[in-house]
Amino acid sequence: MILEMKVPSPGESIKEVEIATWLVKDGDYVEKDQAIAEVDSDKATLELPAEMSGVITLKAEEGDTVAVGAVVCLIDTDAAKPAGSAPAAEAKAEAPKEAPKAEAPKAEAPKAEAPKAAPAAASYAAGTPSPAARKILDEKNIAPATVSGTGKGGRITKDDAVNAVPSMGTPTGGSRGTERTKLSMLRRKVAERLVSAKNETAMLTTFNEVNMTPINQIRNEYKDAFKAKHGGLGLGFMSFFTKAVTRALQLYPDVNSMMDGDYKIAYDFADISIAVSGPKGLMVPVVRNAELLTFRGIEAEIKRLALRARDGQITVDDMTGGTFTITNGGVFGSMLSTPIINPPQSGILGMHNIIERPIAVNGKVEIHPMMYVALSYDHRIIDGRESVGFLVAVKEALENPVELLMNGDAKRALEL
Repeated sequence: MILEMKVPSPGESIKEVEIATWLVKDGDYVEKDQAIAEVDSDKATLELPAEMSGVITLKAEEGDTVAVGAVVCLIDTDAAKPAGSAPAAEAKAEAPKEAPKAEAPKAEAPKAEAPKAAPAAASYAAGTPSPAARKILDEKNIAPATVSGTGKGGRITKDDAVNAVPSMGTPTGGSRGTERTKLSMLRRKVAERLVSAKNETAMLTTFNEVNMTPINQIRNEYKDAFKAKHGGLGLGFMSFFTKAVTRALQLYPDVNSMMDGDYKIAYDFADISIAVSGPKGLMVPVVRNAELLTFRGIEAEIKRLALRARDGQITVDDMTGGTFTITNGGVFGSMLSTPIINPPQSGILGMHNIIERPIAVNGKVEIHPMMYVALSYDHRIIDGRESVGFLVAVKEALENPVELLMNGDAKRALEL
């Protein structure tokens, strides 16, 4: 029986996918549920498993865009599974004896060359510019030694100087190759969404800075106990930032809303999209109901989603439905940036690297680990008061985490 394998729907609203990579070759025998291809949708890269065992015939090429429901390969389920390869000693046919090589003809002895005439003595005028030529070469800042003279005896004439082109010192001998590759569907969709966000929103960015000393003190004091208590789970910065964001969203609910035509949709929950880097590019999986999670719950969920993104197992459902986004450019060394809104959301918080800087504390100069934070927001729905107030609330919570994020008890909040 010939089975037609069709492209399954990766999710609602997705009408087509792109064949990113075939994991098998035409004519290969495949087992049921074996991954035979990776397909890119506009939201994720997914594996396509074989529906039955048999010999496969490919009907699409890598890079082809195919509609959901289209046939991409055939599987002959009646084909017998090929036997294992014969041992190399038996399978190897006797190699034909190499034919004797024809003797190369002997090279003839080189004929004696007639003695060359001695070169004529160079003229004293060779390479010497005329007065008019010298003036022109000086104006062009060209050395006479780089110009070939056409005058008598090799003298540089006025015309030679006029036609001389100064050397720009262009390097030679280096590689100047180019490569043209098609962007994946996911990358093209990301580009499209980013341009759309810039063109269709009134995006502004407000900045602030955070003294990370209190969070560093908590992490230094409890990270080992946290890791031991929670099965190797690390106590990172993201749980503090996520808790600070969910608190600020409750104080400034307009930041946790989005535009829908002439209407505003407000949410009483916080589904936080966390930007992570995956093998196919930037992924933004969602931590659902982050406002209800503990520090341990947030760290565990972020780790789970990051591992799925790294292993290419992230799904469309994992990345849809967020109400606010956090992105951390600091892991790559960014000191300051203006993150782009993740539509249809109205706000995104950008974290950056931590650098020790001198600041004024109670009238004295002290050195503390500082981080710049940035909030990009859609000014159509969020006013300056809400945006600035939201970022200040995030700053206050991060600089006083025990009181504002842990109800005054760090050990209990960390479930130690």
